[in-house]
Amino acid sequence: MAALRLDRVVVTGGAGFLGSHLCDRLIASGAEVLVLDNLSTGSRDNLAHLAGNPAFSFQIQDVTEQLTVEGPVDAVLHFASPASPVDYAQMPIQTIKVGTLGTHKALGLAKAKGARFLLASTSEVYGDPEVHPQPESYWGHVNPVGPRSIYDEAKRAAEAFTMAYHNHHRLDTRIARIFNTYGPRMRRDDGRAVPSFVSQALAGEPITVFGDGSQTRSLCYVDDLIDGLERLLRSEQVLPVNIGNPSEITMLELAEVVRRLCGSRSQIAFEPLPVDDPKRRRPDIGLARRVLGWEPRVDLEDGLARTIAWWRGGPG
Repeated sequence: MAALRLDRVVVTGGAGFLGSHLCDRLIASGAEVLVLDNLSTGSRDNLAHLAGNPAFSFQIQDVTEQLTVEGPVDAVLHFASPASPVDYAQMPIQTIKVGTLGTHKALGLAKAKGARFLLASTSEVYGDPEVHPQPESYWGHVNPVGPRSIYDEAKRAAEAFTMAYHNHHRLDTRIARIFNTYGPRMRRDDGRAVPSFVSQALAGEPITVFGDGSQTRSLCYVDDLIDGLERLLRSEQVLPVNIGNPSEITMLELAEVVRRLCGSRSQIAFEPLPVDDPKRRRPDIGLARRVLGWEPRVDLEDGLARTIAWWRGGPG
């Protein structure tokens, strides 16, 4: 890995699920971290344990507006965005703006500071894929006017912005295509499978599975994901890299595993499949293995057990 000095890092969206875990990793690595977040989907509770830490600071900021940060910055990590179908359906315009205008402003900050820039992109750039597993070379199968396009296309535009800044301004950039990730600090009302299944199972409520449950996801535990992100940040890899777990599971199988691990008697309730919901999602992580020396290590049952234990402890 190339040496990268990380004395001070800006994390947009640092009060969110992934952003807050990333802050923990960066501070543990010796960096000072400034979080910029408007708390539209993030929560101060995710960062409460960092209060009073001299290496941590927080600023309420809508990143679609002009970003002004005093002092030197070594890296800008752009994680601000609604990230679940529930959130971006409720905030469609904000989602498009943070992926486009917000990315532009974050890139501008990195350019002004001479900082390395890392974009949190997503497997959603592949849409409902026709190629399995999905390699970085796959251009995707995306409906540009469908209900998910507000997120999918915003992230595709964010990648284009990032590469434009890299090619035109010679900005030092990285792009992480993040696949489904789970773990502590996910919101109960997040709308994604793991928090929905776990909260329903623990409450003894019916576990909602969409369609017939045969659609698949590949779930990566948050600690593994953050390790991959840090390796990418410190690497010399400019083009996008998939970071996720290639182990595939159907949503019905996941619901049954969660129910068993929770010791729940919840029934499975089937609901209609949402429009444009991907049928299969699985990353090809060959590039991450080669250039980052990374692959996930936490198996699904272990990660789910950790997540359920956190939920039982009373998340915010």
